[in-house]
Amino acid sequence: MAFGLFWLAWILWTVLELGISGLSLTLFTEMTPPPGADVGGLANAIAGSLIMVVLATLLGTPIGILAGVYLAEYGRNHWLGSTTRFINDLLLSAPSIVIGLFVYAVVVAQTGKFSAWSGVLALALIVLPVVVRTTENMLQLIPNTLREAAFALGAPKSVVISKVTLRAARAGVLTGVLLAVARIAGETAPLLFTALSNQFWSLNLNEPMANLPVTIFKFAMSPFTNWQELAWAGVFLITMGVLVLNIIARVFLRAEKVN
Repeated sequence: MAFGLFWLAWILWTVLELGISGLSLTLFTEMTPPPGADVGGLANAIAGSLIMVVLATLLGTPIGILAGVYLAEYGRNHWLGSTTRFINDLLLSAPSIVIGLFVYAVVVAQTGKFSAWSGVLALALIVLPVVVRTTENMLQLIPNTLREAAFALGAPKSVVISKVTLRAARAGVLTGVLLAVARIAGETAPLLFTALSNQFWSLNLNEPMANLPVTIFKFAMSPFTNWQELAWAGVFLITMGVLVLNIIARVFLRAEKVN
C-alpha cells in the first residue's frame, strides 16, 4: 500500500504543481491556439469532451442497466445469460485502443471521415460493460425475501424489478454510472481513431471535434511552451474531475451498504 501511495502522491503533486500554474480565465474562454502563439485556451476541447462524454453516457447507460437487470433477474441460470456475462467480461477487459480500432473499421473507414458520433460510439462501448457489471452485482445483493414479499402482494415481476429491486439498488447503479463516466473522461486512444480533434470551435457531431484527451496528447508532445502549459492545465482538469466523480461514487456506494 505504501509503495502504491508513494507513486500516487508523486503523480498528484506533479499534476498540481504544473497544472495549477496553467489555470486562467482564458483557459475556459478561448480556443486552442495555433503553434507558437502566446495566448489561447481549451474552451473548444472542454466543450467537445463534455458533449461526447454526456452523449456516450446517455447511450450506454440505459442499455447497460437493461442488460444488468436481465442477467440478475432473468438469466442467472440460462445459457443466454451465461453467454452475455462472458461477452461482457471480455468487453470490460478489452483495451480501449482495440475498441477505438473496431469503431474506426466499422464506422470511420466506411463513412470516409472522422466524426464526433464515432467517438461517442467508442466511448459508449466502454461505458456499457461497466454499467452492466455494476447493475448485475448490485441487484444480486438485494435479498430474495424482498422480492418474495412483493410477489406475495400480487405485484408482477416487471413491477417488482422497477419499483422494488431497482429502487433498492439505485445508489449502487448510480455508482456504476459515475465510475463509467470517470473511466471514459480521460480516454485518448479511442478518440484518436474516431473523433480525432479540431483546432476550431465546432458543435457539429458529423465532423471531427476537439476534446481534452487528444488535445493534451498533441500539446504535451509539442516543443511549444504555451502548448505544454495548456496540456498540464488540461491534465489537472481531468484529474480533478475524475477524483470528484470517484469520491461521489464512493459516497453513494457507502450509503448503499449502510442501507
